[in-house]
Amino acid sequence: MNDFLLMLYWELLPMLLQLIGAVLGLFLIWAARTAKNRWGIEIEARHREALHSAIMSGIRASLSRGTVGEDAINEAILHAGSSVPDAIAALNPGAGVLVSIAEAKLREAIEASPVYRLDGNPAAWPAGVARP
Repeated sequence: MNDFLLMLYWELLPMLLQLIGAVLGLFLIWAARTAKNRWGIEIEARHREALHSAIMSGIRASLSRGTVGEDAINEAILHAGSSVPDAIAALNPGAGVLVSIAEAKLREAIEASPVYRLDGNPAAWPAGVARP
């Protein structure tokens, strides 16, 4: 009986080890996929935030130089290209997407500014605010 159990043990051990290896392999594949999805989304969000921030910085810089309209949009896109090239490479947005983001940021900056109106003309200064 003892010889039979020993023989069974030696016959089943390689199959048991293969089964354990397969289960561990599947677990590692699942863990890697989960980590990639989680951290990939976080990295993409950081790239997206950096791109939006760089475009807004470019818009503000253009407005501070007195540039408005399409020229401000083009300057903001150039600024973003030199400021966060890794974000642009990772996200790979089309040219139309960058223009749309820059247009939205330009509108946002102009609406928030006490100096410009949407038509690009200087707005009346609010009462009690000194002109620079």
